[in-house]
Amino acid sequence: MARAAPAVRDLPAPAPRTIIAALGRVEPASEEIRVAAAMTGRLAEVALDEGQPVSRGQVVATLENDDHLARVQAAAANVGIARAALDRVINGARPSEREEAAAAVREAQAVLARAEREVGRQQGLADKRLGSGQDLDNARSALDIARAQVARAQAHQAVVDSPAREDEQARAEAELALGQARLAEARAVYEKSFVRSPIDGVVLRRFRRAGEQVTEMGDTPILAVGDLSHLRVRAEVDEADIDLLRPGQDAYIEAAAYGERRIPGKVVRIGNLMGRKQIVSDDPAERKDSRVLEVLIDLEPGIAIPVGLRVDAFIVLELSQ
Repeated sequence: MARAAPAVRDLPAPAPRTIIAALGRVEPASEEIRVAAAMTGRLAEVALDEGQPVSRGQVVATLENDDHLARVQAAAANVGIARAALDRVINGARPSEREEAAAAVREAQAVLARAEREVGRQQGLADKRLGSGQDLDNARSALDIARAQVARAQAHQAVVDSPAREDEQARAEAELALGQARLAEARAVYEKSFVRSPIDGVVLRRFRRAGEQVTEMGDTPILAVGDLSHLRVRAEVDEADIDLLRPGQDAYIEAAAYGERRIPGKVVRIGNLMGRKQIVSDDPAERKDSRVLEVLIDLEPGIAIPVGLRVDAFIVLELSQ
């Protein structure tokens, strides 16, 4: 008698996944910003040290800049000279020069009047045969000279009183504009000697001290700053889990230093470029060659934990996923 086949039991459905685990590292929401100089030079001062607060635009370091300051002062002096020259062209001669020119005209006219009288007197004497022809000729020559002197004085007065010529004013304005451009250039170079913070935050690390050489061409940051008022975690999610990721998912982190404390957060950004692991655990069995995708998790405001701390990040999945 044949045995009946055993009944096939339905296997239980696998439990749906509820969480994605990943390694992460704490960083400021502003990221770590390495502040460097915009020009090559030697540091005269680094004003802040690690842990000190810093404001946006605050000078955090100064390069030696005496030569740049001297160029600014020289350029400012040249602007003053060019502006004075333009004012002189526009305004013309000074009042004292105008008065001097008018007085010269009056003096020449007085000489002319005297020469005319002398010619009349000599002519009268000549008519009465009481004077010499030589004296009359001398008087007439003096009259011609007096007339020329009046003409010259009047021409000089006209030049002094005349308005500025267009070409002279245009040249003076161009000289002033050139001086102002050179002053702006000198100020811009001088301003580069002051290294300023781009954000409000805290000095995370100090790389350089006074006396060290820095350059805008190489990797010579002076300070690293970050905004610690808002922290986030840069987590590395294994490529096998990336299809389960969605912006806005709830998340939390744990760290050995904080025991069982869970610090809540939310997924705010999912990367687009796969890469190799940059964060590794102490587990020797962990695969180091797996591909990962970076995910940013914003932590709740007011959380105070060290920047750079390695943490375990957990992203909560919806049951429908």
